[in-house]
Amino acid sequence: MQLPEQLRQLIEQDASWSTDHEGASGTALRVISGSKVFYVKHGPLARAEHLRLRWLHGRVPIPEVVAFEDPALVLADVGAPSLEAAAPADVGAVLGRTLRMLHELPITECPFDGRLPAVLERAGANVRDGLVDPDDFDTDHVGLTPEAIYERLLVTRPRVEDLVVAHGDYTPSNVLLPASGEPVVIDVPALGVADRYRDLAIVHRDLSEDHGPAAWEGFLSAYGLVDHIEEERLYYYRLLDELL
Repeated sequence: MQLPEQLRQLIEQDASWSTDHEGASGTALRVISGSKVFYVKHGPLARAEHLRLRWLHGRVPIPEVVAFEDPALVLADVGAPSLEAAAPADVGAVLGRTLRMLHELPITECPFDGRLPAVLERAGANVRDGLVDPDDFDTDHVGLTPEAIYERLLVTRPRVEDLVVAHGDYTPSNVLLPASGEPVVIDVPALGVADRYRDLAIVHRDLSEDHGPAAWEGFLSAYGLVDHIEEERLYYYRLLDELL
């Protein structure tokens, strides 16, 4: 991996490199150099994330960009745990409050497209290129093929999208909770204008499976931007996530 010159100047010879860290996506390296910690990402997703971090700067709390030399992105460690280990009521409330902040950003100012036509095109390409692993499907989708899921998505596609600035992979592991200050949003290469249910579906799945109904209720109360939950739309976007 070709590293940005700015990072090479910061790293000491005995720095340690690891992919074993909280929220590791398989594309991020954790670098410990003396008292400093960095995260290094590389490739098209790093490029996409850098563009979105530039746009988000000053709008919501995000990690500091240390350096970017296409296609390598270096981020400073926030020094805070994710919400994965928080109490159920707390994880739901913090997720809800943070997502509300993101979803209230004006969509007219966001240059990134996460609407269904663009995302379904990417999902279809993933299926055609053999990039979808059925072994990673949620338990209630076991036995389905990627092709069957894609066809179902085309047939049941919602006619109208409730557009917001969506994170695109909004899980408890992608929100960090410092000891003081606002929560920090991380891993944003999929951020763009999309149906709010793109995020709500992932939150509902993760909170229901890992943290229980108290977390989901806490989320809804803190989020406060929907009067009722559309179950069919939740399921549609959970299904879509299998192909992304």
